[in-house]
Amino acid sequence: MSSAVLPYTRIAHNHKLGIIFLISGLWTLSLLDTAGKLLALAGYHVVMIAWMRYTINLFFMAATLAPLYRRRHGRSILKSNRLGLQLGRGALLLASTLIFFSVLKIVPLAEGTAMNFCAPMIVLAISPWLLGERSYLSRWIAVLIGFTGMLIVIRPSGDIPPVGVALGLVSAFTQALLSILNRKASQADNPMVTLFYGALVGSIVSTLLVPFFWTSHTPTVVELAILVSTGITSTIGHFLQNSAYRHAEASVLTPFFYAQIISACGMGWLVFGQFPDQITVLGIAIICASGIGIAYIEHKRAHPLPPADPMESV
Repeated sequence: MSSAVLPYTRIAHNHKLGIIFLISGLWTLSLLDTAGKLLALAGYHVVMIAWMRYTINLFFMAATLAPLYRRRHGRSILKSNRLGLQLGRGALLLASTLIFFSVLKIVPLAEGTAMNFCAPMIVLAISPWLLGERSYLSRWIAVLIGFTGMLIVIRPSGDIPPVGVALGLVSAFTQALLSILNRKASQADNPMVTLFYGALVGSIVSTLLVPFFWTSHTPTVVELAILVSTGITSTIGHFLQNSAYRHAEASVLTPFFYAQIISACGMGWLVFGQFPDQITVLGIAIICASGIGIAYIEHKRAHPLPPADPMESV
């Protein structure tokens, strides 16, 4: 006799807590991006960086979150309701990491982050085909405005080389696909399960790849500390981000994704002495405004006002 697989149950909504979790997670992930850029500039191949990031991430989780999950839920963290989905998401997450670290090696942190902000616009554009969602004119207007902002950021007269532009577009598209899988995973499993499978798949695949990209570079004490930090910040950042969806709906959280540009600009300025020029800031603002605007419209569409009670006017 077969039994139905029950999806992971979301806890009661607490929008403020969800927003706090999301912003804290995104700002923590900016530390990860900063570390990745530092290591890439120091001569480490992005595969080596990813290998350290996922392997340390996996051991950190195995020692902390996995036992905690078993005590709280009474089952192994490897127990997933959608194993194939988790494996596919983990592989795509590794690809996204490798592509984005490659972007950051040649593109300033703020501009690289801004190009990834087009991922939600891409999701809106492809959702009628991949998710079977209805297409609205407002969504296409938001997509066009968002891409206009990105064209300003990557303009030919700007500082981003063509290779960086191409990688940035690929990174945004990969992020869009990943966000779709994140949405499905959040409906199936506990965030800890999703987080652990991301680390597990990333560690296994990068371990198979790293011998082909290994360099004889001997890390300094500072570089070793930065390498270790990638596993810790990725664990904390993604856990907070995944947990945010337990407390608030996606339509509520989406506008706050753009708060990451604050931490990206801040870290780019503090660590690398890079800050976007005025035209680039304009492009970033257009991308953010487009995303926030369509998130507001989508939230209103999902939560229409109840019809007025005719007795109230009597």
